[in-house]
Amino acid sequence: MTARYQSVLFTPAVQAEQDRHGSRAPYAAYLAKHGEEAAEPDRLTPEAAAFIAARDSFYMASVTETGWPYIQHRGGPRGFLRVIDDRTIGFADLRGNRQYISLGNLGVDNRVSLFLMDYPNRARLKLIGRARLTDPEAEPTLMATLTGAAQGPVEHGIVITVEAFDWNCPQHIEPRFTAADLQPELQRLGAHIARLEADLAAERARNQAGRGEEPGTP
Repeated sequence: MTARYQSVLFTPAVQAEQDRHGSRAPYAAYLAKHGEEAAEPDRLTPEAAAFIAARDSFYMASVTETGWPYIQHRGGPRGFLRVIDDRTIGFADLRGNRQYISLGNLGVDNRVSLFLMDYPNRARLKLIGRARLTDPEAEPTLMATLTGAAQGPVEHGIVITVEAFDWNCPQHIEPRFTAADLQPELQRLGAHIARLEADLAAERARNQAGRGEEPGTP
């Protein structure tokens, strides 16, 4: 966990709960040692950037102007969530149910929280940042970057400036696999089964020939 992540999310109320449950000391010690790092937003490490770029979905939370949290799922081909640089990520926002709740929330409060899951490898990344809409006319190159992997009508792009991120432990993550995840293994098993069936057919033909039977006789 980065010092910046702690400094933003470990509010006095959170720290009070950590004190009450006995977990505050190690966090406080870490922040005391790395406190100077808390002043600046995090920069994505190569590991975090690769993890983000490999995702085919994520969840984004925003807050309504009345204070209610709202979470929205975003999905697409792997790589649709673009890593622009070590402080910036973004994606093409496709036309959906046209409720525009996230869009409305961002117009009031641009802070967002992203939750990115890798179920097969039991890994997850939490990221907080500030989001803005792109201007297609003023930022054509950026829009082209964001829409490169889009599959569907793009309404706008959303660019997120990273504030902080944190890796979660794999505890309680149940492995799940997409069809794309399973395809290589299914192909391998299919080829293996085909070889076994061919071997079985050849063995059956040899046995029948040894008994003087016509090939293919039951």
